Amino acid sequence: MTKPKTARQEQMLRELNLAPSLRVAELARRLGVSTETIRRDLDEMMEQGLLNRTYGGAVRSLGPEPSVTERHTLFVAERERIAKAAVQVLKGAQMLMIGSGATTVHTARRIAVEMKNITVLTHSFGVATVLAINPTIKIVILPGDYHATEGATIGAHTVSFLNSFYADFAILGASGLGPDGPSDALLECGAVYAAMISRAAKTMVVADHSKHDRLFAARYAPWQNIGHVVTDQAPSISLKGTMEKNGVNLTICL
Repeated sequence: MTKPKTARQEQMLRELNLAPSLRVAELARRLGVSTETIRRDLDEMMEQGLLNRTYGGAVRSLGPEPSVTERHTLFVAERERIAKAAVQVLKGAQMLMIGSGATTVHTARRIAVEMKNITVLTHSFGVATVLAINPTIKIVILPGDYHATEGATIGAHTVSFLNSFYADFAILGASGLGPDGPSDALLECGAVYAAMISRAAKTMVVADHSKHDRLFAARYAPWQNIGHVVTDQAPSISLKGTMEKNGVNLTICL
């Protein structure tokens, strides 16, 4: 029996809370309606600001992200696996730039255990703190305005300071991994990440599966500027295809 429109749309929103993206054909099959009906529903829900339309489906609407302190309690095991795999890619690097975020802190902790005699530039106090257990790592904190909920410095001074340096790798987190590239919920952090990418020979994004097919306000780079993505689950077929098309090296640490 076909559900009325309101119940159908409520179920679609519940589905989005469980999975980061929805496909029109799959929704039509599950709900027993035509693809045209699903498209009309998605268009109506997009107008209400409940989601964003993509080619062939929809993703969660742009939204705020929890503070970095809250994020540290989520997906801990997954982030530890990501960090372990990420460090293998970094072997041989001498100069790193590391952005803020829960997954980058996990990665920095693993760097502190497995790497030595390197220099790290970071705007994240969490990253600096976990790196400090290794006395052979030189830590340079970027100046700027302190963003309390992110635990990091941001602003014009942060960005301009980066212009005096080059790095082997920029290691960045993301609030979302979308069809056009990684994005962040904070515009100011997005600006810092973009500056790090411009000063690094290679760029790695470390992000757990909850970031797949999500969109946030600050897209800080197109996929063609990202060399590596390390994540804990395989992305959707469309997202994976976009990464591969743009030459991104994808590491999935199950």
